Formats: sequence, C-alpha cells, structure tokens
Amino acid sequence: MRINKEGYKIIGISGAVCVFLWWLIYHLLVSDANISLLWVSAVLLLLFWFFIVAFFREPRRVRIHDADLAFSPCDGRVVVTEVVKENEYLNEEMLQISIFMSVTNVHMNWVPVGGTVEYFKYHPGRFLVAWHPKSSTENERTTTVVKMGQKVLFRQIAGLIARRIISYMKVGSPVEQNSVCGFIKFGSRVDVLVPKNSELLVEIGDPVVGSQTPIARLPKA
Repeated sequence: MRINKEGYKIIGISGAVCVFLWWLIYHLLVSDANISLLWVSAVLLLLFWFFIVAFFREPRRVRIHDADLAFSPCDGRVVVTEVVKENEYLNEEMLQISIFMSVTNVHMNWVPVGGTVEYFKYHPGRFLVAWHPKSSTENERTTTVVKMGQKVLFRQIAGLIARRIISYMKVGSPVEQNSVCGFIKFGSRVDVLVPKNSELLVEIGDPVVGSQTPIARLPKA
C-alpha cells in the first residue's frame, strides 16, 4: 500500500504518541495482577495507528481521459444533485453534484476535467458537517475553475472533523483530467459544478470512485 506524502508527518507524530502512551501504561498502570491491560492497550493503540496510516493510502488507478465527461473528484457518496446559482466566479446557473467523503474513504482528490486552471481561491471558514447545505458557502474551502472550451468549477470543502485542505492548483497551469489535485484530511466533501444542460449520470445515494466514475456528460461546446 502506498502512502500519500500528505500523511507522513501525521503518521509519524501519531506513531510517536501511541508509543509514548503505551510506555506510560507500562510504567505507571500495569502490575503483575493486570498484565492483560498491557496487551489490550498495545492492540488498541496499534489499531488506531493503522487507521491513521490507512486514511492516507494512495491507490493505484488507471487514468481515464474523456473530454465529454466529468469524473468524480473523490471517493464517497453523492449527496446533492441540483441546479444552483454560482455567485463566486461564474455568475450563472450550474448543475451541482456534491460528494461526501467519510473518514473511511480515500481522501485524495482528482481533477474532474482536463484544461487550464482559470481561477483558484482559498476561503477560510467554519466547520459545519460536510453534508450541511451551507457548508458549500460557509465552511473552509477552495474553489477551482478549469476551462476546457467550457468551464467546470469544483470545491474542496472541509467538514466537521477536517481541518486541513491541500490543493495543488495554480492559475494558468494546464491540468490533465483525473490527475491528483489535492487532499482533504479527515472527513469532507467536494462539489462539482458543470454547465446546467449537462446530462446527470449519478443519483443521490450512489457510491462513486474518484477518477473512475463519470458523474456528468458535458454539453457540446
């Protein structure tokens, strides 16, 4: 299993904390009468550390290119499919598809379409639960617009637990469809906004796989 570079520091720190906690249990709490506590604590701490490591796993996936499609930017489950007025940059009605990532999902993010990064902005904000309707406009988030004849906007949104959004997007840079665009740490959501007359290919409740599941068929430019 490959580990994403964004996890190296957290994995190292959490591992050191687990070892320290086990050392405390061993020296302060364990006696001959309750030696089983030492083994139980070791197993629980090891399982917790394995969970942290697994959170930052980096799967190997085939990179798909299809200019007619927008792909899911993350693993998770579809929670919103609706037409909304996008007021930050495009100022027009767009079809929004939102995907919620639980703490057990892979948290890498991929670019849903290929093209050139026309707009990028980081927004500090609140930490509402990621499925809350206001999370798209009030939570900590990034907004990226990719131009490829037409324009597609996507947002990385922090959730109740997430406290760190990583984005590799730079204005003016070309990006390939389904290339890695960033990472969100611990539970979050990604919104994709495509032209309003796009064909929706998913429904609320559908599971999706980042960079592999098409979520919309784009209209001809």
